[in-house]
Amino acid sequence: MRRNRGTYRARRPAGALAGAVVCAVLAAGCGIRTTSVPVDAGAAPSRVPCSMSAEDVSAQALLGIPVQIYLVCASQLVTVDRAVQVSDTKSDRVRVAQSLLHELQQEPDDAERQAGFSTDVPATLQINGARRGDPAGALRLSEQPEDLPSEALAQLVCTYAESESLVSDGSVLLGGPGNYAPRGYLCTSETKTRPKAVPTLGVSQLS
Repeated sequence: MRRNRGTYRARRPAGALAGAVVCAVLAAGCGIRTTSVPVDAGAAPSRVPCSMSAEDVSAQALLGIPVQIYLVCASQLVTVDRAVQVSDTKSDRVRVAQSLLHELQQEPDDAERQAGFSTDVPATLQINGARRGDPAGALRLSEQPEDLPSEALAQLVCTYAESESLVSDGSVLLGGPGNYAPRGYLCTSETKTRPKAVPTLGVSQLS
């Protein structure tokens, strides 16, 4: 009896091993990779393409004169195609500035939100032309530029910087409602990748 029990005990691990081999072969046949340790796959990666389909871009172009504005996506500034209702994008620079600001203030539509876009430009912000004594080409905001959220200022500066009717030397001249002189702001590649800070030329470098 003792010998029979020993034989039975010896056969149990052998049978278990054979079963494991069979399972492994079946798994391999089904294209499943086996592993000897638990695997934590983690959360599914979020899909933030930061790009619009050609169909969405074409639909925007039919609404008016095509322009590009900068929205926030994945903590960076990315261009989005929009359309503005102005008779000529070079006829009235203040009107162009107001139209671009209006686009920046609009909440992204469904397609833009699904692509990961958002805007930080306050809906209450307004913009007007220069005052007497301001440098040529200056624009005045209803808030001091440096008081705006950093991403909002970066969106505004980069959008204006690429408008031929607003900027000729690469710098965007912005002032606020107070008596402070306008400053020149720059849109650089670093501004687009890190919109937390917008380079400025200061007041003394404008003349």
